Amino acid sequence: MRFEEYRFLVKSDLYRYVGAASLGTFLKYLAWGEPGFKCTFWMRTGGYLSGQPFLRHFSRVADLVLRRYRYKYGIQLYAGSRIGSGFYIGHFGGIFVSGDAVIGRNCNISQGVTIGKTNRGERKGHPVIGDNVYVAPGAKIFGKVRVGNNVAIGANCVVSRDVPDNAVVVGIPCRVISRKGSGEYINRTDYGAAPAAADGVGLPAGRVRRT
Repeated sequence: MRFEEYRFLVKSDLYRYVGAASLGTFLKYLAWGEPGFKCTFWMRTGGYLSGQPFLRHFSRVADLVLRRYRYKYGIQLYAGSRIGSGFYIGHFGGIFVSGDAVIGRNCNISQGVTIGKTNRGERKGHPVIGDNVYVAPGAKIFGKVRVGNNVAIGANCVVSRDVPDNAVVVGIPCRVISRKGSGEYINRTDYGAAPAAADGVGLPAGRVRRT
């Protein structure tokens, strides 16, 4: 990952929270802002540093910060995770995102959400989630499932099967109740274009970037 890509990812995340991405806003929000942004920033930073030959040893700092935040805020992310631009965590507590999961642009997740892989059965593997997906409190997404673009996943919903684009799903297991999608839940996505040939920015459903 080039520095321009890393900077774009961090700025896009910040913009989703406050609608701005200046240096002053960044420093203020990193110190006093939402736990979700703090965790995402160190996730991005750890992934960037680990890919730089002369800086990779400093990625351990990011890992230590992420570990501290894991217990402080209850948000478990992994450095270098394949998460697209504009990642937003609305609330904290009880959040787990597998390091193997693939998440697209402008994903919103809430408290109590689990996005994890399954180690056996026909759905063995990890989720691939598209762009502009809203995941409500308590929802669980696990196994080798594909969640399409512009999907809204209801509170406490269990997603163990594929979900088509623009669907609204609820229940255990999930079922489609409408095709209105996530439009009302996803905002501040006009943060600008990604750098040319950006690596890992805007990973669409169905595409897994190998590392």
